[in-house]
Amino acid sequence: MQRRQFLFALSGITMVLATRSFAGEASGKDQVTIMQFSDDGKPLGRASLNKVRKDAEWRKVLSPLAYQVTREQGTERAYSQPGYDRHEPGLYRCVCCDNALFDAGTKYDSHTGWPSFWQPIATENVREIADSLLGMPRIEVQCTLCDAHLGHVFDDGPKPTGLRYCMNTVAMRFVPKPKLR
Repeated sequence: MQRRQFLFALSGITMVLATRSFAGEASGKDQVTIMQFSDDGKPLGRASLNKVRKDAEWRKVLSPLAYQVTREQGTERAYSQPGYDRHEPGLYRCVCCDNALFDAGTKYDSHTGWPSFWQPIATENVREIADSLLGMPRIEVQCTLCDAHLGHVFDDGPKPTGLRYCMNTVAMRFVPKPKLR
């Protein structure tokens, strides 16, 4: 009889915890805070937004390569995408959700064949996650708003940060800085 009571109590506790976990997800754990920016790079303030989730839609709105890179943690071939060596002023936004990621003023030529930056436009707009997918420790960089895989960050970059945010070109959309009249 004690065993039956124990199992009954255990299943009850499991149900309570599962219910609390589900309620927690529905009550805002899916919200993130990012810094919003205008297309000319001016900060518009912090905003708490729901994570962008388009599951089935991603395949329809992204190119096959952009889908493979951003949604399946792929990597484009070095030097293969137009724009990796772009140098004009502007803003880089997430190709999936339009979140501002990098200012072109922090971009530099790392001679790797991928766009490289020494810092994101706002630390809250990207998320860094330990990645040992290839059997070596790396730090993956994702878009905070939609979890898109963007690339990796390394500690061999230039001053002032010493960081190299090595991004996939197809994971970002470049917005040129508007010309003054």
